[in-house]
Amino acid sequence: MAATDTALTGLRQMIASGALGPGAKFPPEPELCDRLGVSRSSLREAVRSLAALGVIESRHGSGTYVSALDPAEIISRFSLSVELIPLEGVLELLEVRRVLEAHATASAAARQDPGLADKLAEILDRLEATTDAHEIQQLDAEFHGAICTAGANPTVTALTAVIRGRGGHYRIFEPGSDFDAIKQTSDRGHRAILSAIT
Repeated sequence: MAATDTALTGLRQMIASGALGPGAKFPPEPELCDRLGVSRSSLREAVRSLAALGVIESRHGSGTYVSALDPAEIISRFSLSVELIPLEGVLELLEVRRVLEAHATASAAARQDPGLADKLAEILDRLEATTDAHEIQQLDAEFHGAICTAGANPTVTALTAVIRGRGGHYRIFEPGSDFDAIKQTSDRGHRAILSAIT
């Protein structure tokens, strides 16, 4: 195992085991190097990797800390990797999105936030009135995001947003021979979701 991987595994184990919980400060760098059996450069590379994932925070002049380990915040960082997934993988992600959004929609319906139906109806009014591909994409994201937020699980909301962001690279609403049919099907589907929630 490479030294950086050794350092990364050691830091992850310290966090996963609960030895260092959310907000905890890591021991000084020399102590960590001795404990993990790695050089400072390997340790620093491991810290950078975990910082990119939102797991570790380096505070200038203060030291290195475990982040709040907020699931939604950590999941939002997945977008860096998800954007690299090819079409075949994106189709698998869309299946996951359907499961997650069905759960979020059921939760939103059960909670019955009094303002949700009006908010969703207003978004759909704007969505149905436009033929601009960029605006359609934005309003679609706003509609589904509002439902996920109303479902009151920030982790589900973050994960569906990451998946939705990757699917947005494929422009199905660009003007063309199938635009009208796709738009009408999409609009009917959105209205059916709102109807099911209410």
